Amino acid sequence: MTHPPKLTPKIILEGTRLTHKTDLAFLLNEHPRIVGPRKYQYHSPLVSGEWCAFTNYPWGRGLINFEPHEEQLAMETYATWVRLFELQRYYSWIVDRFHLSTQVYQATQGRHYDFGWLEERLLPLGFCIVLCTRTVESFEAARAERLKVSGNPRQYDDLTPFYREQDAFREALTRTRLPHMEVDVSGAGLNAIADHVADWMDEHDLLGMRG
Repeated sequence: MTHPPKLTPKIILEGTRLTHKTDLAFLLNEHPRIVGPRKYQYHSPLVSGEWCAFTNYPWGRGLINFEPHEEQLAMETYATWVRLFELQRYYSWIVDRFHLSTQVYQATQGRHYDFGWLEERLLPLGFCIVLCTRTVESFEAARAERLKVSGNPRQYDDLTPFYREQDAFREALTRTRLPHMEVDVSGAGLNAIADHVADWMDEHDLLGMRG
């Protein structure tokens, strides 16, 4: 019996705040060219390194902004995630922030982490990185929209750190071994961007697993 090609995309969305990473993650997780046509709604994994799961209070620490005494916990968490991905390689995984976010944040604290071991295991699974960026001029309007819904508006008082962080993400992207692309969310609508990501993944044979 011949089966149709199985879609098993594995996408890591990275970028500073106000770049619609999570919005794009949800769109990709329902995009018919990414995960297949859906006639009904069902569970599909969308996970995040930004859950702040290391502390028992909102906006605490987690896999990205851990403190030095939590380093072993963070590395064990990464090892656990990648092992789960390996065990369930014939499935789709969309990750909203991951190891580049850790590298970028931790570098601001004077700590530098080499995730070559992680990417070595992610690469054969077909993981790719989509870096979400926006023009500097568009951050102001994006902040105004976010303040309408944010539960922690003070984090958007100063946009300058976002500009620096965006530059740091671009620099980190030059060092990754994983297939990667950058998308500008300040212009085209998110549906068009999701289509663009689907086109790029199809072109680079990243929608399914070989073998």
